[in-house]
Amino acid sequence: MSGETRIEGLCIKASPLGETGRLITVLTDNQGIIRLAAPGARRPKSSLAAATPLTYLSFQIFGKSSLKSVRQIKILKSFNGLGKNIESLAAAQAITELTFLLVGNNDKQESYLSSVLIHLDRINEYNNVNKEDFKMLSISIQSLIHLLAIGGINMPVNFCCKTGQPIIPPLGKWDWQCHYLPNEGFSTIEDSASILKVNASEIALLQRLLFPELPIKSNGELLGPKKVWLKILSIIESWIYAQLEKELSSLKILRDFYR
Repeated sequence: MSGETRIEGLCIKASPLGETGRLITVLTDNQGIIRLAAPGARRPKSSLAAATPLTYLSFQIFGKSSLKSVRQIKILKSFNGLGKNIESLAAAQAITELTFLLVGNNDKQESYLSSVLIHLDRINEYNNVNKEDFKMLSISIQSLIHLLAIGGINMPVNFCCKTGQPIIPPLGKWDWQCHYLPNEGFSTIEDSASILKVNASEIALLQRLLFPELPIKSNGELLGPKKVWLKILSIIESWIYAQLEKELSSLKILRDFYR
């Protein structure tokens, strides 16, 4: 049929449309966030029933209006393990919440979708070892740091926001401190706008979170105690609120779980 095109994207929201249809919100590479109508998707045994949140799909779409319709859906990747526990679900929802804040309609964000898929894979595949395991907390924090960087509001952890000089934490020097300012970043000089202080090992940990992999010790354990990761979570929450004037409700769930 003429006018039909095929796109790929991650479904990040689905809501009822009419009596049997579904309105789906999709994150794509080239068009940012788009919305599509899936007629009859809520009918039993519908071929469009796969249009559910946090599923990576290939769509055949048609129509000339601003709200195009879906004719065919193919599942490319299902993250069916995201709901296995509350911490995994909260980490995935945090990515979705941040995506709505960072990506607009017809807003091309190169590498954003691929980064989202990588982090959802990590969340989907990870299984907590025991009740004391807090690795999911670190996975969630790193995913948000990476997406913030791609979305253009990178947290400046490598340079002093006041002097512009590199922040080189002197590991082992426990009296050294760096000051965190939610609207600006980190300063090596004291400032009245600072809401908390971080030591050398904490700022070094934050800097390492910009790398692709989590900071892991040689024995396989996660670097840093849980209280430090909760402190970093507070920094991320305040940075997002200062830059985007919104809070991620899922991070409150994550905090309560690990507190």
